Amino acid sequence: MATIEKVPMLAEGHDYLVRALKHLKEVERPENVEAIEEARAHGDLSENAEYHSAKERQGQIEAQIIDMEDKLARAIVIDPKTLSGDKVVFGATVHLSDEDDRKIVYQIVGETEADAKRGRISFNSPVGRALISRKVGEEVEVVTPSGDRSYLIEKVDFI
Repeated sequence: MATIEKVPMLAEGHDYLVRALKHLKEVERPENVEAIEEARAHGDLSENAEYHSAKERQGQIEAQIIDMEDKLARAIVIDPKTLSGDKVVFGATVHLSDEDDRKIVYQIVGETEADAKRGRISFNSPVGRALISRKVGEEVEVVTPSGDRSYLIEKVDFI
């Protein structure tokens, strides 16, 4: 029996996916259908670049809709405020210091919510994977595309 892999996300990420899916279905899909009809009206479809472009975009829109519906169907919404402890888990905000004693703060989030510029990293990223299940006071070695890094976990918040 196959198991369905759940997709953890924060409420904010879930709400974003719901809004994005609604936009695709109610705005982009109908606009694209109009573009296909308009291009079809130009005649010969074999050499009609607008038609082929609109059909390609239609495939992209449908693939995005399927992907978003799948993620929403498998979503587990996690509220970090309901969590506690000194262990890094999904939703935790982790205060780190690196080898140069620079302070870094990351929140461990889902793939759709990740935004490194805002300090939000995916639990599947190299740093996220290295931090999960670690405790305050532990030193963590991480192999990243930009080289090996070492971090000390100073504090874990659930905000």
